[in-house]
Amino acid sequence: MAETDYYQLLGVQRGADDGAIKAAYRKAAMECHPDRHGGCTDKEARFKAISQAYDVLKDPQKRAAYDRFGHAAFQNGGGGGDPFAEAGFNGFSDIFSSIFGEFMDPRGQRQNAARGADLRYDIELSLEEAFAGLEKTVTLDALGKCSKCEGRGCAKADNCAETCGTCGGAGKVRAQQGFFVVERGCPTCRGSGQVISDPCGNCGGEGRALNQRKLSVNIPAGVDEGTRIRVAGEGEAGVRNAASGDLYLFVHMKRHAIYAREGTNLIAECPVSFTTAALGGSITLPGIDGKPVEIKIPAGLQSGEQLRHRGSGMSVLNGRGRGDMIARVLVETPTRMSAAQKKLLEEFRGSETGDECPAMKGFFARVKDMFGA
Repeated sequence: MAETDYYQLLGVQRGADDGAIKAAYRKAAMECHPDRHGGCTDKEARFKAISQAYDVLKDPQKRAAYDRFGHAAFQNGGGGGDPFAEAGFNGFSDIFSSIFGEFMDPRGQRQNAARGADLRYDIELSLEEAFAGLEKTVTLDALGKCSKCEGRGCAKADNCAETCGTCGGAGKVRAQQGFFVVERGCPTCRGSGQVISDPCGNCGGEGRALNQRKLSVNIPAGVDEGTRIRVAGEGEAGVRNAASGDLYLFVHMKRHAIYAREGTNLIAECPVSFTTAALGGSITLPGIDGKPVEIKIPAGLQSGEQLRHRGSGMSVLNGRGRGDMIARVLVETPTRMSAAQKKLLEEFRGSETGDECPAMKGFFARVKDMFGA
């Protein structure tokens, strides 16, 4: 017998939001409530169907399962076989995983229950270190392989691991919670499927203990603030020689005395005298590679203009070449002058025609026009 679509029962579209579904249910339930129809069996049956539809559609997880598999998602396989198996799934937990992903699937946790945790280590570098790359020694305080039992977890040399009696070696236990069957890692064996009958006194049977170790890691040239470097297998040790986690190095950059960084470019704000800006000249900056970099200043340079020296910036991470060095010129007006210098400037001002500074001349011409002069 064909079953009526839950959305049709409530009179809503498939994309209806929670509010619309709730309102539709209240209206439909009131119209066919048995108490209002003197115990009419047809109304009572419809009321039950509406309530069942609302029970599914109001729950996000049930609704997602229904949208994908229809009524088969809530049947027990009577008569026509197991609908989950027919759809290519091993029970509802597979449907749950398919819809909501591995991060909500308890089996994803179970498969890696004995694996060691990943570790994070924050490392601070100078701009010169980030440019050249280097080998850095880091000190880690973390769970490592137990030196006494060599990771076995047993007090003696022979293997004392036995099948867990709680989960039967599956590493998981199931519990019925209403509509769902929830799988969790076994609390007795912590998902490994085995228990230690004669545990090591140093590690308590886990095969790992807290220790300190030093590790040399290679920092590639060109790293920047926030760069993450993964060192596989150097995280916490796994339970009883299971796989270790990974180590993640997060790079932070120290403030530089001269340069700011924008990607692979280095920016330096360079004050120059107004005579150098007017007549031209050059400035020399210390290169990030230790070599001096000379930057030519053309005559008539304005404050805020940028001069680029190509190929003198930072290394390209995992690539070839370098960025650029950019000198952002700031023309500085003198604040301390001798009498002779002031006299020279007065003579220069007396010789000005206005053509020396065309931008200033144009601006004040517009000001004059506004005054109607």
